[in-house]
Amino acid sequence: QVQLVESGGGLVQAGGSLRLSCAASARTFSIYRMAWFRQAPGKEREFVARIRWSSGLTYYADSVNGRFTISRDNAKNTAYLQMNSLKPEDTAIYYCAAGPGRAGVDAADFDSWGQGTQVTVSS
Repeated sequence: QVQLVESGGGLVQAGGSLRLSCAASARTFSIYRMAWFRQAPGKEREFVARIRWSSGLTYYADSVNGRFTISRDNAKNTAYLQMNSLKPEDTAIYYCAAGPGRAGVDAADFDSWGQGTQVTVSS
C-alpha cells in the first residue's frame, strides 16, 4: 500500500479557489492511479477526479468537470486538485486515494487512502 497525506483544505467563499495536495510514498508509483473522492455529512463518498500517473490521463465527475483540475508532479510524488468556482455544495471532506492501473470511479477500486482534508465553502 501507499501512504498518502493530504493538505490544503480550508474555508473559502463561494466562487473562490483552493488547491489540495496529496503527498505519496511509493517506489513503484508509476503503476498507480490517483484519485480524489469527497464525502459530505450524511452522504456517501463520491468520486471527484482521477489521474493515471504514468500518462497524466484524467477523468472527472460531471459535477466538477470544468471547475476542478487534477494533476501530478512526478518528481515530488504529489497529486493536486485545483478547485475553482467553488460552490457551497462542494463542501465535504476530500480524500486522496491510490489504486492499481485498472481503478475506476468506485471507492472499492482504490486500496490506499489519506486521512482526508475538510473543504468548506460559504455562501
